[in-house]
Amino acid sequence: MSDILGYNGKRVIVTGCFSGMGAATAKLLLDLGAEVHGLDYKPSDLPLASFNLVDLRDPASIEAGVAAIGGTVGALFNCAGLPQSFPPMDVMKVNFIGLRHLTEQVLPLMAPGGAVASIASTGGMGWSRRIPLNIEFVTTKGFDAAVAWCEEHLEDTVREGYSFSKENVIVWTQFMGAQLIKRGIRINCTLPSPTQTPMMATFHAASGKEVVDAAAEPMGRYSTPEEQAGGLVLLNSDLASIVNGVVLPVDGGFMGGVATGQVDLSVMMRRAKPQE
Repeated sequence: MSDILGYNGKRVIVTGCFSGMGAATAKLLLDLGAEVHGLDYKPSDLPLASFNLVDLRDPASIEAGVAAIGGTVGALFNCAGLPQSFPPMDVMKVNFIGLRHLTEQVLPLMAPGGAVASIASTGGMGWSRRIPLNIEFVTTKGFDAAVAWCEEHLEDTVREGYSFSKENVIVWTQFMGAQLIKRGIRINCTLPSPTQTPMMATFHAASGKEVVDAAAEPMGRYSTPEEQAGGLVLLNSDLASIVNGVVLPVDGGFMGGVATGQVDLSVMMRRAKPQE
């Protein structure tokens, strides 16, 4: 059982492979013998089977990138993302609208046994309080319709973009889990704890270091990109063949601590101070 995860020779796609969790995921998959095809806004220096520049804010760019890969795809890893320091509509396009559009382009390339894993966030924890609104948004048809919905709800719902985008990765994953399993395809997502990536300084500036640190409890440290890659690779592996529609905390016990009253959310719930 040397290939218990089933990646040896499997064709996979990793978005966001330039740095952070995406780069760590691509490296781990290469080590496991996968044929890794990368998509990102910046070039990757990893020894990938192919790499294509893709802007998730542009549906034509997404379609061209996926078409360049072609063939049969066994697994998709949606790792690209933007923090809340970018314009809200850019955040929404990259973190959800573009992610959804790219996934929709890849799904026809998948046979039964295929799998999709996306990175969400504990920043989307509020999803359960407004499921009808999330469902309305995630079931919009096409890239342009999703953009129009966001523009109409920019001030009252989308706001800074980050939290709402991650809420909808969570809700869409659960919604699509019940749809795709009928085709033998699984879809899941992870909720990472704060992770030491190049974006961490941006998160500190936008939310405040004390807020980010509160989300690192009870472990008391930030996770590494490699630790987050492990959760993603496990979800898309053959070993997880019946794991579907799952929102998996990869957080050192944060969600468990919240559920049992051992993590104080009051610091996290404070709004970031306005930037000077």
